[in-house]
Amino acid sequence: MSSCLFTAGRRAEDRELILSEIEMNLGSKGKKRMVLPTRPDPPSVEQILEDINRAYPNDPVFSLLQESSEDLKGGSSSSEVEARYLQSRRYLELNERLQEARTELVQRREELRAVGESLEKSVAEVKDGAI
Repeated sequence: MSSCLFTAGRRAEDRELILSEIEMNLGSKGKKRMVLPTRPDPPSVEQILEDINRAYPNDPVFSLLQESSEDLKGGSSSSEVEARYLQSRRYLELNERLQEARTELVQRREELRAVGESLEKSVAEVKDGAI
């Protein structure tokens, strides 16, 4: 009888251990995702203009804008801008030609592969006919 009680007691302990492990595993997988608040509406034009009008003249945004506009005016001449524009146009044209050449090369490779297979087949037929 004592062995039955020991076994029954042991089964109860095992059952409790298993149930606690199941609860822990389910609890970690069952966590809810945090719901983020909705985004606020973008400001209206009136609100933007009001913010701009209330900003101080030494606001960092305005000083950065002023520096960049001075760089554009004084730092680079119109001929330099024109040269960069032409350089970028040339790059785009060459890139387009490169893509066309790539497409043509892929097509030619496939044609060569087909001709090679046909040649191998013909060589095999000649060898079979000679034997």
